[in-house]
Amino acid sequence: MAQTTTVTWLTQEAYDRLAAELEHLSTTGREEIAKRIEAAREEGDLKENGGYHAAKDEQGKQEARIRQLKELLRTAQVGEAPESTGVVEAGTVITAVIAGDEETFLIGSREIAGDSELDVFSEQSPLGASILGLKVGDSTSYTAPNGREISVEITKVETWGGQ
Repeated sequence: MAQTTTVTWLTQEAYDRLAAELEHLSTTGREEIAKRIEAAREEGDLKENGGYHAAKDEQGKQEARIRQLKELLRTAQVGEAPESTGVVEAGTVITAVIAGDEETFLIGSREIAGDSELDVFSEQSPLGASILGLKVGDSTSYTAPNGREISVEITKVETWGGQ
């Protein structure tokens, strides 16, 4: 079975932030969770030890995040946000009328947006895939996961400024 590699565009700031998170989780984070598991193990019966099971669950989530970050950073394309030319592409902020409501969102990875309140849609999402390459004034529609056909009109395309 062939795997397709998805390239994710990241700003240098986002890449550095994610690399620091990976470093923390891979070192200090693993040490901390190992200590919590060991302390809970010393409490006795593991079958009814809620602290042990909670720590093991947290360890599983942490290891999943480490794998996710490694893959994301391995396939990342690092650079500046593309200068808006009025065309929808990864790393641009879009204002569009979606099913009659105006919305503003970023096209790309949630990791780009960091602490921003801006909604983010990936290029592979139904909405993202349907509008990539469109220009201001273009209209299209896409099929939502629930089967509903949703209309979209692009009203503005801006350069992502990082906030």
